[in-house]
Parts: sequence; C-alpha cells; structure tokens
Amino acid sequence: MHVSHLECPQCGAHYSHRQLAQTCPDCALPLLVRYDLAKIKKILSKADLAERSYNLWRYRELLPVENYDRIVTLGEVMTPLIPLQKLSAAAGIKKVYLKDEGMNPGGTFKSRGAAMGVTRAKELGVTELAMPTNGNAGAAWAIYCAKAGIQAHIVMPVSAPLITRNECAVAGASLSLVNGLISDAGKIVGRAVKRYGWMDASTLKEPYRIEGKKTMGLEIAEQLNWKLPDVIIYPTGGGVGIIGIYKALTELRQLGWIGEKLPRLVAVQASGCAPIVAAWQQQAKASQFWPDSSTVAFGINVPKALGDFLVLEAIYQTGGCAVAVTDQEILDSQSQLARTEGLFICPEGAATLAAALRLAAAGWIRPQDSVVLLNTGSGIKYPDTVRVELSVLQPDADI
Repeated sequence: MHVSHLECPQCGAHYSHRQLAQTCPDCALPLLVRYDLAKIKKILSKADLAERSYNLWRYRELLPVENYDRIVTLGEVMTPLIPLQKLSAAAGIKKVYLKDEGMNPGGTFKSRGAAMGVTRAKELGVTELAMPTNGNAGAAWAIYCAKAGIQAHIVMPVSAPLITRNECAVAGASLSLVNGLISDAGKIVGRAVKRYGWMDASTLKEPYRIEGKKTMGLEIAEQLNWKLPDVIIYPTGGGVGIIGIYKALTELRQLGWIGEKLPRLVAVQASGCAPIVAAWQQQAKASQFWPDSSTVAFGINVPKALGDFLVLEAIYQTGGCAVAVTDQEILDSQSQLARTEGLFICPEGAATLAAALRLAAAGWIRPQDSVVLLNTGSGIKYPDTVRVELSVLQPDADI
C-alpha cells in the first residue's frame, strides 16, 4: 500500500489510514485518501498495466488495499467505452462515447465503491455496518458484505425500486424501509450507528468508496490512450462518482501520465432535485437542502449531499458546469439511446445524454469536442420507467 494518510479537505488535518476513520472529527466532513505519488511515479509506468487483468484492481498502486490476496471481489470489470456514432452525428459533436457501468456486478457503478469500501472495512476488522440508500448502493454493499462475511444494515425509502429491495434481502442484509427520502434514511442510520457502534457506510462518511469510484476516471484515461476527452458528463446525486473521477485525473496529472488540462466536468441533476445546479448558478461553495425533491431518476434524488463542496470544486477547477434536465427529457433520451444505439440504460445515465444535447444546442459543447457520458447502471434495474402497450395475438393470427 502506498497510502500516506487520510486528509480533511477543509482544515487539512491528517489521520491514520491504519485505523477505522469516518469523517473529520472537527469539521464533520469527508476524509480523502492521500498517496505517496512521488514514490509511485518511480515504481509504476503506464507500460506496467499491459500485463494486468482488465479490472479495477489493475491500478493497485493507486488504491488503499493492504493485502491483494484478500480483496473482496465479485468480478468487477473494466467497463466498455462505446462510441455513439449515430447520436454524435445527430447532435453535431465530433465524438460522443458512453461508458457503460451496467456491465459491473449488480448492474451498476456502485460495485466499484462497494468492492473497495467493503475490502477496506474487512481489513480494518469491521463486522457490521449500516447505510442509507436510494437502492443501488445498498444492493451493491449488501452483496459485497455477504461475500466478506460482514452484516449489512440497509435503510432505503419505501419508494425505492423493488429490485434493489430484493437484492438486499436475498443477500442477507437487514433491510428497513422509511416513509421518506434518503435524507430521512440517513438520520435513522445516524442514530443506529451511535447506538450500536456499527461502521457508518453512508455516502462519504468513510474514505474508501471514492477510491473505488475513481477507477472510472483511470479507465477513461487509459481507454483513450491517455488523451483525455474535452467533456465528461456525470449524473450527480451524492456526487462520489464525479469527485472520484476528478481525484483520479489530478493524481494522473501529478504522475505525469496526462497533460495539465483536464476535461470540463459536468454535473447533471433532475429539475425536480437540483441543489448542485442551484449552487453552481450562484457560484456558491456548497448547496442548500432541496425541499420536496422528486425525479424518475431515483438514484440522483439526493436533496443535500455531504460532499457537495467537493463536487462544486471539481466543476469550478475544470471550467465545467451543472445542468438540470426534466424527467421527460430523461425518458426521451433513454428511449433515444435504445432505439438509435441499441443501449438500454438507467434513467440517471440517460440524463447525461439529455444534458449533452442541451449543451450542444447552446454551443457550450463545441462541434470539435469529444464527450464521455457516464451511464451508471443497466436499464433493467428500472423496468417501470418503460411503458409499452402491446397487442395480444391469437395463435392463428398474422403479424
């Protein structure tokens, strides 16, 4: 392991990575994993990756794991970066790619954070953990905890997708539903953590989920032969994905593997829950709680993210922006991707296409730009978002 310490991004305090850590005791904000990048630069080159398996563990020098013989893995993969040739032409953009995270275990990008978070929890001796979720994160952590022999306690809104409830239950997690939002689930988990002494695996209340998510950024850079796209568009709820991608790119820059210029990062939210967008429009450093939030893209229905200031920093530092799209635009884009490119993706991922089309029409995305859209999960995780009317034929009927 080449971790040097954990660091609070606000006060700069350092903490040991050898002990279970949650948030900064003074600031109550997320801790970030810091590496001895000077040492890594001496022992690792891009050429070293050529002989390694195509999964997130190929970047082991940049990951916080003590013993790679004991990682908790369910077969995570390097997910494909798919050229969207028809949609690129239709939108008037030089190149548009979709990184399809639906290929990972559990069908979502949440596998990355769960693989790293659960591996590190096991190394630190954790036997029980708890977390609030909108569905997919809880499902991912439940299956990885089952593999690791850790008891998971999951709390999700009663309106969360049924399939994610089933995934938690079948994996043996203790599942509770709350008549409210993920913020309400978080309050319940907070009380339980204090009462029972469980590890709090809430978004950004442990430092290692980011490290799993950042491998998306490492993969994008490698898949494009270390020549970064002009724009990366990410569906943003808790924001760990965009924070992780930005962290990955800044680490690669320090290693000298990429140039100084980074892609413009775009945070996409639904118009029914857009606290990051509102903060960006005001050039604020943090967001305000979004009341009465609602969207068909359930995974980004997060009215207030603990790491909002880190999301906004990533946007500001790269010259990016934040965009809110309507539920109808999301559903239209989901259908358009399936009909045009043969890709059935989740509503959150479809939001990135809706944002790309809007930004291209406004001229913010230029015709010569290359753009990467992040699809965070498979469309089959949200079967109820697609409504199809079918006729029933008699056995002797013709089509």
